[in-house]
Formats: sequence, C-alpha cells, structure tokens
Amino acid sequence: MTSTAPPRQKTWWRRPWIAPLMMVVAAFLAFSVPPYLTLDPAHSRLEPPPGNDLYYPLLVAHVLCGTVAMATACFQVWPAFRARHRTGHRITGRVYVYAGALPAGVLGLYIGWHTTAGPSVLVANLVGSALWVVTTATGLWMARRRRYDEHRRWMSRSFALAMSIALSRVINVPAMIVLTPQVDTAFGGNEVLMRNTATSIGVWLSPLLLLLLTDWILERRKAGARRAVPPRGAVAGVPVATG
Repeated sequence: MTSTAPPRQKTWWRRPWIAPLMMVVAAFLAFSVPPYLTLDPAHSRLEPPPGNDLYYPLLVAHVLCGTVAMATACFQVWPAFRARHRTGHRITGRVYVYAGALPAGVLGLYIGWHTTAGPSVLVANLVGSALWVVTTATGLWMARRRRYDEHRRWMSRSFALAMSIALSRVINVPAMIVLTPQVDTAFGGNEVLMRNTATSIGVWLSPLLLLLLTDWILERRKAGARRAVPPRGAVAGVPVATG
C-alpha cells in the first residue's frame, strides 16, 4: 500500500484573480465612498427623495457597511488566507456578516424602496438587497451547523451580490452609450427616463450575471471533486478491477 501526500496549497501568485479583484475593489471604493464621508447630501451620487430626512443618513450607513462588506469579502474568497489563517478567516467573516452584508442589505431595502430612479430600479434594488440578506444569513446558518461545504457555496453567492454594485456601474456605461441616441425616439425626449432605463439595466443584469457565473464555478468544482474521489473499494495506488 502506498500513501499519497496531501495536495499542496497554491501560493497567492498562482491565484491570478486575487490581486486584480483587490485592485478593482480598492479602485471602486476610492471612487464611490469619499463623497459620502463629507456627510453633505449635496455630494450624494443618489438623489434623495424630497422631504425624506431619514434617507441620506441611512444611505451613508448603507455605503459604509457596503464598504466593509466589499473589503472583507476579498479575504473570505482568498483560498490561501482561508487555509493558512483560520482565525483571521473567522474574524473577517464575522465582520463581513455583522458589520457589512446584513446591515447593508437591510438598509438597502429602505434605500431601494425610496429610490427616485423609477419602478424598475426600485424592484431590482429590493430583490438584490433581499437576496443578499438571504444568502448571507443562510451561509451563516450553515457555518453554525458545521455544514462547511454548503456554507462556502452560500457565502460565494453572497460575495457575488456584494460585488454586483461595482459591475452595475460598468454595465451602465455601455447602456448609456447605446440608449443616448434614442432619447428623441424611444424615450420621447425624456433624458431622465433614458438614464433610469440605463441604470435599471445595470442593477438587474449585474447580480444575474455574477450569480450565474458563481454557480457555474461551484458546479465545476463540485464535479472536479467527484472525479478526484477514488471509486469505492479502491486502495491508494491500486486500481480497481473492472469487467
């Protein structure tokens, strides 16, 4: 009987997506967050609804909690950090859940309900925020029950939803480029309607694409893990007889 060595953990530079992911998150946060640190509603990127004095403080809280979520999420999906720093993984995981995703998702329900960007964006924001809360809470519940494989799957979906805000901003650019020439035709000269439509494309499409990509990756890994498991009755180093 021969023994097999445990698989070696890949070093960080063999995960080519880690560094670009962190750079994208840092760039997005550096661009999006500073206007809200002034606590001046005039600098808000989202138009507060008239007469709602609660909207802007809750929007700032949502942005800050979302910042915590996006920053800590990068460490949650980093395999080397998860494998070598178990305590750090648990700490950043708790920060992600309790100071990031859950409060940001709950606040997102209020922000989404009071959006001035039209009904399509309203529904998209409510659906996205609700899904973020549900996937995060389910991932936490799975961890507490020590069902760690399912925990990783649900937290991967939570991560995808956390990052969808950044992708929506990217999608909005080509959406605006495509729709702008149609202002006088499809939108009857209403530029606000055109901008709201472009925004709705981003907020609907970004979580859908990232969730589909995440589940595709999860299924590929699951299939790969099944292929790596030796058939029942096999002994290490000895093939199973067939025929």
